[in-house]
Amino acid sequence: MNTVANLLIALVALLHVYFLILEMFLWDKPFGMKTFRLTPEFAAASKALAANQGLYNGFLAAGLAWGLCMGAPGFSIKVFFLACVIVAGIFGALTVSRKILYIQAVPAVVALALLVISR
Repeated sequence: MNTVANLLIALVALLHVYFLILEMFLWDKPFGMKTFRLTPEFAAASKALAANQGLYNGFLAAGLAWGLCMGAPGFSIKVFFLACVIVAGIFGALTVSRKILYIQAVPAVVALALLVISR
């Protein structure tokens, strides 16, 4: 069960690396604008904000990777960063799009549940 939890945590971390790439580097490119349904004008005007948001997603991914690299002693770190992902996902769902709940928060909730159960 612990292996499954760690695999899911790794998946959550990889998702956040993907979000970092989308927000920091592809925000005003065709793929980024299509993904987020942006106009070229809005993408240009909000590029710095998106890059900042992408950086935060990178920190979430780094924290989860840190916890994974620590093995069993990284339990608390994994719990903390999964909780951060869940809060960010819920906030995003309430303020931007319900889709964020399913893409970001639900995988983190499942990973957290498996992590706690496997302890």
